[in-house]
Amino acid sequence: MIPRPFEYHAPSSVDAAAALLATLSEAKLLAGGHSLLPLMKLRFAEPAHLIDLNRIDALKGIRLKGNEIRIGAMTSENDLIGSALLTQHCPLLIETARLIGDPQVRYRGTVGGDISHGDPGNDHPAVMLCLGASFVLKSGRGERIVPASGFFLGTYATAIELDEILTEIRIPVPAKGSGCCYAKLKRKTGDFATAAAAVQLLLEGETVRDVSIGLTNVGPTALKAVDAENQLRGRPLSEAAILEAARIAMGICDPVEDLRGSVEYKIAMAGEMTQRALRVAATRARAGAARS
Repeated sequence: MIPRPFEYHAPSSVDAAAALLATLSEAKLLAGGHSLLPLMKLRFAEPAHLIDLNRIDALKGIRLKGNEIRIGAMTSENDLIGSALLTQHCPLLIETARLIGDPQVRYRGTVGGDISHGDPGNDHPAVMLCLGASFVLKSGRGERIVPASGFFLGTYATAIELDEILTEIRIPVPAKGSGCCYAKLKRKTGDFATAAAAVQLLLEGETVRDVSIGLTNVGPTALKAVDAENQLRGRPLSEAAILEAARIAMGICDPVEDLRGSVEYKIAMAGEMTQRALRVAATRARAGAARS
C-alpha cells in the first residue's frame, strides 16, 4: 500500500514548526520516520500534513549545562554513540544506542522520536526513567518541562499535547564513580527487546549508596522498579540482594504474549536482565572507584 495524499512542510525553526502544528488539522511531526512512515504506508496513520523537523538545527546536539546533560530531540542515535561528552558523563546512553536497530536505523533514528512515540518496546523510555530525565515540550502557548516519571501514560500514549513538540531531553549528570548497564535480550540483531533492564548504580565500598532501575517491554509502558531499588539502597550488594531485587522487579511486570515469548517467559527474562545489569553495573562502579 501507499500513503494517502498529504502536504509536506519543512520548517527551519521550532517556532515555525509549532505554528504549523497549531494551525494545521490532522498534522503529524516527522523525525527519523521509522515508526510513522510504515504506519502511513499501511494507512494506520493518515495525516493530511507532514511537518518534517530534520531541518531544524536547534533541535540537534549534546551539551553540558551546569550539572545537566541537554540533548536535542532530533539528535540521532549515531550522534549519541560518537559523543565524547556522553562517554565521560553518561555512558549508559551510548550503550543503549548501540543496541538499537542497525547502522541504517541509528543514522536516521532520533532520541526524541524514540521517546515521543510511546512504544514500551523502545529502548530509551526505560533508560530515561533510570536516569531521572525530564523532557522540554514547546508549543505556541509556551514551554513546559515534564519528568520522565510522569511522561509515559500508556502504550503509544505520552504527556505530549497535540500542539506540542518535544525539543530537548535533560538528564542530571550521574554521580562520579557510578556504574551503569543496559542489559537487553532480543531474538536477533536489530530487534526490539524481549525484555531489558537499565541500571545506574553508585557504591560506597560494597554498600549501595544509590541505584535506579528501568525495565523495557514488560508492561504497557516502560517501568521504574522503585521497590527493587529501595530493597537495595543502603545495604551491601550481595548476590542474595541482587536476586531479591530481581524478584521484586519481576513483580511489577505485566507483559503481553507475542512472538517473543509467553507472559511467564518475559517476566522471567526481566528478572534475568535485572540481575545481569546490576552485576555489570557493580563491576563497572568498582573499576571506576579503583581508578579514582
